[in-house]
Amino acid sequence: MKRRSFIKNTGLGLGALAFLNNRTLAAYLDDPAFKIRMLKKDIGIFTERGGTILFMLSKEGTVIVDAQFPDTAGHLINEIRKRTVHPFRLLINTHHHGDHSSGNLAFKDLVLHVLAHENSKTNQQNAAVKNKTEDKQFYPYQTYTDIWCEKIGKEEVCLHYFGAAHTNGDSVVEFHKAKTVHMGDLVFNRRHPYVDRSSGANIKNWITVLDKTIITFPANTNFICGHAATGYDVLVKQNDLRAFQHYLQQLLLHVEAEIKSGKTLDEILKSTSSIPGAAEWTGAGVDRPLKAAFEELTNAS
Repeated sequence: MKRRSFIKNTGLGLGALAFLNNRTLAAYLDDPAFKIRMLKKDIGIFTERGGTILFMLSKEGTVIVDAQFPDTAGHLINEIRKRTVHPFRLLINTHHHGDHSSGNLAFKDLVLHVLAHENSKTNQQNAAVKNKTEDKQFYPYQTYTDIWCEKIGKEEVCLHYFGAAHTNGDSVVEFHKAKTVHMGDLVFNRRHPYVDRSSGANIKNWITVLDKTIITFPANTNFICGHAATGYDVLVKQNDLRAFQHYLQQLLLHVEAEIKSGKTLDEILKSTSSIPGAAEWTGAGVDRPLKAAFEELTNAS
């Protein structure tokens, strides 16, 4: 939220502001809504609105993973330009959802390559046609199927496709030397997930995808997730992947038991405020995974 809007919306008037000295007030008003955290000398994360962005600085060009929205991507571009004179080499989309790919447009005429899984590009095109937003898209023009790797500077960047999960086009983006992996929306840290069945999501297979991820990468890997609940970090470890995997398992077990007891979807939604056995996942949004699990288990659409 813009600081001036915050003052207006919260009623922080002149009386309250009078208690702030000029330097404190200036810092408050100028404090950006976005945050940049450097994980290593050349790798950092950018958060503002939408999915977490990971970036890598290199003499061979900057690599960006996910793009949020055009305005927030613009903030990132300005910050990257303060840190390096080298061009934007590669923009990667972990998947097609707008809070991860709408910002692609800000990189048009700036980035050399845009890359995503082939299903992600198809999903983005289909969503744009459905929503009549084709003029607001900057599509990946390079895609892959199972795995893609390229050495950029001192780092090897690899994209892995482990199957349908959050969508049917989710990439796991590995920075091998840095032991850093961007999971996109394959992990929601203590936040109820969105399960996009219209784009091929599958909760049962999502559990398998997390197994493959845990097996593929070392235990000391730093994982970046797209979203986290208030008070939780988007930087997570292997145990957080296991915790979210457990949440998905408990989700399916709970909904399956409710179906066997004869409950309808509406009855399940009314009687479930949290997923039994996954107490850390609280707050709003539980209806979305419950509905997706019900549809998956009953083959409903």
